[in-house]
Order: sequence, then C-alpha cells, then structure tokens
Amino acid sequence: MRNHKTRNRLLATTMIGGFAALAFAAPAMAQEAPQDTQLDEIVVTGSRIPQANLTTTSPVTQVTGEDIDIAGVTRVEDLVAQLPQAFAAQNSTVSNGASGTATVSLRNLGSSRTLVLIDGRRMGYGSPNDDAADLNQIPEQLVERVEVLTGGASAIYGSDAIAGVVNFIMKKDFEGIQIDAQYGFYQHNNDYDGPGNLRQVIAGRAATNPAQFQLPEDNVSDGESRSVNAIMGVASPDGKGNLMAYAGYRNNNYVLGRYRDYSSCSLAAPAAATPQNFSCGGSGTTAPAQVIALNNGNTGFTVGGGSGLGNGTFVPYSGATGAYNFGPLNYFQRPDERYTLGAFGRYEVNDKIEAFAQLMFSDYKSVAQIAPSGAFLGDIITLSCDNPMLSAQQATQLGCTGVAGQTVDTLIGRRNVEGGGRQDSLNYESYRGVVGIRGEFTPGWNYDIAAQYSRVAMNRTYLNDFSNTRLGRAFDVVDVGGVPTCQSVVDGTDTACVPYDIFSPGGVTQAALDYLQIPLIQTGETTQQVVTAAITGDTGWAVPTSTRTVQVAFGAEYRRDFLGSVTDAAFSTGDGAGQGGPTIGFSGDTDVAELFGEIQVPLADDQPWAYSASFDAAYRRSEYENFGADTYKFGLDYAPVEDVRFRASYSRAVRAPNVIELFTAQGLNLFDQDFDPCDDLNDDGVLNNSVSAQCIGTNPWQVTAAESDGGLLNSPAGQYNFLQGGNPNLEPEEADTYTVGFVVTPSFLPRFNLSIDYYNIKVENLVSTVGPLNTLDACYTNNNLTACQLIVRDGPTGALWLNDGNVIDTNVNIGGLSTSGVDVNANYGVDLEDWGMSSAGSLQFAFVGTWLESLETDTGLGFSNSVYDCAGFYANQCGVPNPEWRHRARMTWVSPWDLDLSATWRYFGEAEVAVLGSDGSLNNSPARIDKVLEDQNYIDLAAVWQVRDNVTVRAGVNNVFDIDPPLSYSVGTTGNNNTYPQLYDALGRYFFFGVTANF
Repeated sequence: MRNHKTRNRLLATTMIGGFAALAFAAPAMAQEAPQDTQLDEIVVTGSRIPQANLTTTSPVTQVTGEDIDIAGVTRVEDLVAQLPQAFAAQNSTVSNGASGTATVSLRNLGSSRTLVLIDGRRMGYGSPNDDAADLNQIPEQLVERVEVLTGGASAIYGSDAIAGVVNFIMKKDFEGIQIDAQYGFYQHNNDYDGPGNLRQVIAGRAATNPAQFQLPEDNVSDGESRSVNAIMGVASPDGKGNLMAYAGYRNNNYVLGRYRDYSSCSLAAPAAATPQNFSCGGSGTTAPAQVIALNNGNTGFTVGGGSGLGNGTFVPYSGATGAYNFGPLNYFQRPDERYTLGAFGRYEVNDKIEAFAQLMFSDYKSVAQIAPSGAFLGDIITLSCDNPMLSAQQATQLGCTGVAGQTVDTLIGRRNVEGGGRQDSLNYESYRGVVGIRGEFTPGWNYDIAAQYSRVAMNRTYLNDFSNTRLGRAFDVVDVGGVPTCQSVVDGTDTACVPYDIFSPGGVTQAALDYLQIPLIQTGETTQQVVTAAITGDTGWAVPTSTRTVQVAFGAEYRRDFLGSVTDAAFSTGDGAGQGGPTIGFSGDTDVAELFGEIQVPLADDQPWAYSASFDAAYRRSEYENFGADTYKFGLDYAPVEDVRFRASYSRAVRAPNVIELFTAQGLNLFDQDFDPCDDLNDDGVLNNSVSAQCIGTNPWQVTAAESDGGLLNSPAGQYNFLQGGNPNLEPEEADTYTVGFVVTPSFLPRFNLSIDYYNIKVENLVSTVGPLNTLDACYTNNNLTACQLIVRDGPTGALWLNDGNVIDTNVNIGGLSTSGVDVNANYGVDLEDWGMSSAGSLQFAFVGTWLESLETDTGLGFSNSVYDCAGFYANQCGVPNPEWRHRARMTWVSPWDLDLSATWRYFGEAEVAVLGSDGSLNNSPARIDKVLEDQNYIDLAAVWQVRDNVTVRAGVNNVFDIDPPLSYSVGTTGNNNTYPQLYDALGRYFFFGVTANF
C-alpha cells in the first residue's frame, strides 16, 4: 500500500509541476517571433476524427450553455436528465441509499454503463460507494455544451461506454473576467387534488395522531439555491497561449417530506373496501413502541398506561393506527454545499508543439436524512420476566408465568423520536489533472500525448443511529437496591450502560440516548491514472469517386483504476441498528493496456448516384489482467441528394467488471417487496390454497402452515433482507449496438433539420444480480431448487426480514439486458420578417424525443417469465418508471430588443406498476389507485435580457402550473416520498434569477 500511495503522489506531483511550468514558462516564450499556425483543440464526441453531428454515422444529441441559463439549473445532472435518452440515477433527491454523488444512466441501462467525459477524456469514479463519475465535479458555468452519444462507443473510449457517452465540452480561450450569480427557490401550493382523497385521509389521521400526521401550510417556499461563479482568462502577449482560471460556490437548502401534502404521510396499500383511496401507512418500528410477544402467539402490543418506571401497560397494537409515519422526515431535496476551483491553460511552444493542462478541484458536502433510528423489528430480544422496567401487566402479556428466572423472546420496534432523523453526512474532495502536448508533426498529421490523474477522497459520518450491541445491554436490566441497572454494569462488561425504558410513556432519558446513539465512520478514495498517445492524419489518398481523402487515427492507452474504503467497527459489523446490514471496507484495482485505431473513408462526392457517402470503422484491443477483449465499430452514411442523408452503425462493445462489482465485501442489505409470497394474506387461521405448495415444509426456504397464516412473514415496512457482495470471478459484458436513421436538411426550408434514428442495444453476460424478487419467483412459482437454496429463512419465525433471514443475491453474470427505440431530433429557425412581421425578431424551435420500444431483462434462469420487458412499467422488477414516450420541446423568441423569451414543454408518458406473471408479462396488477402513473406535462418559461453589452440577466419559472407528481405506495427505496423525484418535478414551481457580467 505504501508503494501505491507513493506512485500516486509522484504522478500527482508531476502533473501539478507540469501545469506550474506551463503557467510560469509561457511568458518567457513571449519574445519569440509569432507563428503563422495556431493549434486548436477539436473535440468530437464518438471519434478522434473531426466531423459534424449531422454527418456522423452515430447520432449525437447536445445541450448548450444557453440551455443551462434557460433551465436555471445549478446542477448539471438536472439538465442532462431533461434529455429523453438520460435517466437520473443518484442525484439530490435521493436520501435513502444516497451516495452523495450525481450520476446519469443513458437508456436506463445503469450509470456504470454510461461513460462520462470532459473534453473527450474520461472521468474517474466519483465515490468508493458508487461505480460512476460524479457530475458534481463539473462547474456548470464553464460548460460550453454537452454532447450525448447513445449506443456502444467502447471501440473509441474503452470500457463503460455500452449505453453511450456523455461528453462535457468546456469553454476555452476565454479572455477577460466573467462573474455569474444565480438565486432560485421552490414554491408550491399544497392543494393536492389527485386521486385518492389523500388530504382528507391525512386530515383524519392528524385528528387522532397530531404528533405524526399534519397537513403542511397551504403555500410554501423552500429549497433555496445560491451559486456564484467567476471565470478569468488571459492570453499571452504573442497570442500563442491562454490561461483561464475559475472559482465557484454553490449552496442548496433542504426540503423535508412534511413540507408537501402528498408526502406528509407514508402511503400504504389501500383498504380492500376502498381500493381507489390512498391510505396512510408506515413502519411497525414506531413510537410508542410496538412489542411482539413471541411467547404469546406473536401478539403485538403497544405502550399505554401511566408514566414512571414499571407503571406502563400494554394495549393491542393496530398497524392501521399505530404504524410510524416515516416519510415526513426524509429529505425530499438534500442540502449541499460545493466549492470549485481550477484552471485550464495552453501554450504554443513552437509550430510543432502546444502544451496544455487542466486542473480541477471540488469540495462537495451533503447530508442525506431519513426517519429516526431505534430498536428495529429485526432481531429477537430476550427479556427477563423480572426486568424492573416491565410492569406486572406487561410481563403477563409477554407470556411470563411467574417462574423464577424466566425469560421471554420478543420483537421490539421503537423509534428514536427523541434523537431525530438519521443523518448521513457525506464529503468528497475531488482532484483532476490533465497535462500533455499536441501538435502537427508533419503537414496533415497531428499527435496528442496526455497523462491524467484523478482522485476522490471521501469522508462519511453517519449520525443519530443506535448501536444494536448497546440496545441489547440497555434492555437487559436488573434491580440493584431498587435502582434499575444494566446487567453489563453489574458484571463489568460495559459500565457506561444506561437502561432504555420504552415500556412506560416518558421513560426515555437523555442519558440513555447519549449511551445508545453512536456515529458510524467511513473513509475512502478512488484514483484513476490514464496515459494516452494518439495520432490523427490525412492519408492524402482518395477513392476515385470522392474529393475527400481518407482520414485515420490510431494510438495506445494505459488506464488504472483504484478504489478503496475503510469502515469503523460499527459499520463493518452491522452494529448500526438503522443500517439494514454491515458496510464493510474493501480495496481493489484494475488496469488495462489498449491499442486503438479509426478510419474514415469517403466513398463519393457529387456523383450521379450520391451527393456524398462515407464509411468509417474503429477497433480497440484491450488487455486486462485476466482476459483480453476486442471491440469494434462500423458505420456508413449515404446522402443520395444534398437534403437527405441516411446513416447506420454497428458496434461490438465490451465492459469489464469494475472494482466495486469485483471486490465489494458481502453483507446484508434491504430490498422492496409488497408482501412475502409465502404469506397467506387472509390471516384467518385457514391456509389459503393460493399459497404455493413449495412454501410449506421443513427446508430452509420453507415455512410452516402456522407461519404462513397469521405469522410474521410480512415486513411492516415492506423491506426484506438480501445478501449482496462482489464476485472476483465475474466475466466481462458484451453488447451489440445497432443504429439506423436519417437526417433531413431541406434546401427549400432553410434553418430546419430533422433526424430520426432507431437504436437497438443488447447486452449479454450482464454483470448484475438475479434479483431477490426473481429468485423468490423462481423458487415458489417454478419450483427451481437452485433458486430455493438461495433463500435462507429465519429459524424461529420463517421471516425474511427478521434476524438473519435473507435472499442471497451477490453479483453474477446473468442472461442480459436489451433496449430498443427511436430518437427524434428537430430544429428550426425563422425570421418573423419572412412571415410579414417586420422588426419582430425571429423564432427558434428545438425538439428532442424518444420512443422506448423495449427494455428487456433476461435473468438467465430459463423459465417462461425469466425474460420481461419494463417499457411502460415501474416498481418491483422495473424500478424507476420507464415511459414509452418522453420529449422536450422548446420555442424561443429572439426579439429585436436584446430580449429572448423561451417556453419549454417537457412530457413523460404513463407507466404501469409491474407485477410479474408466469408468462413474463408485467401487466398483472389488480385494480389499485396507483396501477398507472399518469402522463405528466411540464411547462417552463424563461427570459434572457442583454441589459448592456457586458451584462445579461435571466429569470424563469419551471413547472409553471405547479403540477403534483404521480404517487404510488410501491415506490420503495428506488424513489422517495411516495414518488420518483429523479424523474418527475416533485417539489412544485422553481423560480430562478441570474446575472452574468463580463469585464
């Protein structure tokens, strides 16, 4: 490890030294005679050979810096997610399971299959807890444009580009000073009028339980965002060089679930008598406590009676009225604070050499808050019948019979409402440096040699959690001279222990909280080292039918990725009561050496049979430690006339398993499920024949008839345990990507273009998991013994959510994942004078849309329902909604008074809840209020005004009509607060105001 750190420091020092040399040596060169040739960096997404988007064989969609201004975003992931091809993964709306990063998933194939670049060079992993680049590192005001290439690009960029590439192209050669500032906030009217009478339901619960249920104020403003960015650029006196530095600050306030009426209660399955009404549910880990007496028929009780030690009583527990409303304390938007700092520079040493460098730094902090921790219904706690915290009535209810030394087994669910929400404090310090030289070494031939190093340092502290170990001691209490005392104090194993009295109202003391609450700490880092050497050139040779010559590019690249984390004892042993399982430190690295090449062959120019035609191909050979991989691409474009161009491409892409997938330590985590498939939902004392025969028996994956009917199989929170972890024996993924389309640029309609492209991506040998739901289905529906052996039920109860009951679901290579559909892009501009409106300016139209034909998963289990298509579905096997149609349409009026007005229409089609049938169909949900999430239409308005030559102001409002998001009780941990804020506008209107000044 010492050698590894030394190498990293040496490489980092070399890059910083190189940049310093560039910055300080450049003025010394100013006395040399100016050169006629100025070298410019050309960034082309999807190729090292320069070409325009409308003539590329692979479709590229782009957004620009102007789009950032019009959308009012301070987080670039929010802008990218507006493109129909992009699905948000981790972002600011994720609280439960947040990594603190911002990632993007093209085609919803996973963020690990989307490669993120800055100026054509890859970014490293953003966190030891996430295997994708972190967009928080990118300063939004420095972005000139974002190009999104969908489809396999591994032959050009290497592994991870199966779904495509997101390339952030930054401003360069800036001169002067620019200061940009923006302020924004959300405003929402809490008047939810969607289906389900939700406001009436919440009001009814608030009347009986005001501590947990409240309707928020009718009009709220919150989630304020502030950002300030400064850019300064200077050119060398001889015009050969440029140095640009930037600095930025961003701050966003939190938004709690309780600030919106539709998230102020945690939704539950509607009552059978009123299936079209929402119901408020929650968790069985509640306040006051729920105590389940395993020695007394699994009877559930809650705490009542008078205050004072030993004076409490037990009354029957009702989930309908006693479940804990956990949603209101979840962060709907996480607070964050970010500092960015960096510099870009280049200097033309002579007519053959241009030196360049990029240095980027960001310091990002965020806090993810979810509902309080506590003693969770998950572990059996043995209580002594002589425990002085229990009253005689309570002891009897638990099954105590007066026998000396008797103990009883219980499940205790008690929220730490006194201590507040669990807070996951995340801090990332990110460094990225690129240094290199480029130039023309002979006419028509250029070289580019660069080394880059990136490092992310993570510091994570999890607050307000309880210690399982200390909970056990705080419940093991004896009477010592009339003073309730922990047994661990008596025997000396833990003299700091304080009894945790949750058996009488008001019994919890601050001393008990100070003892039980523990911090959990994780540190870690990711590093990436890349060295690339490339040559591009003009062969000077042309086919007889073309006036253009053959272009080529070839080179070599070496890349090494390291990832590691260290967790304290509380994290690594799973001692945190509210963690769902242990977080275990690990480390690992991968490296690869590659050779690559490209060729572009023009086939025709101005021929009777073709206005133009060309062919391109790319190849990359990758050598990893344990295997080699070949990736390649072929493309063809053909324009029979100037106005119409057809294009097609095929690529074979490969993705090597990353460090997280290979080496993550195994440990328990949670998955979402509406109910246990072996539970008899009637709970009427008679086993229902609809329960699979495979459920009942004595095998480890089976339960007794009593456990099935009236037992504890169903988790009160809808969460169950699964065993996750890495697998060093994973094989690489392979994908075939096809695109076929055309571009229309009619000469009779100037400033108009239209492109329509069909895409088909099929990934085989997918690095993933089978999925707990699929494993349960394979066992209990298809009687697959292999799947059954992956199910480990809790011995005393048969539950998958108690003790160590779980479904084994570690990383494997499964059958595959595929998707197909059609992208539509159109742009048009018209001078209003052409329409008879003199001096009225012009109109600009832009449209981008995607039709999702299929999103198909193959678990590889070989059953009739092992292959299912999530296009148009959400939840369960499908996760976030996958609308069949999404689009963004924008109209901008460029007025003659230096004022531009824009209106944007964002549309998301409907999605149906996924319930897997035996034939692989997913539309098997019974009638329920959230069976279909309705389509959503959002209108955004913005204005940009050039007040002076050097001052521009902008303002706008997104989601003008304050549309409420669609709701579902099946959201689970893939969404947040009853909806999917990664996709929908869940917080209401967003107002923003900004100013840019140039000096």
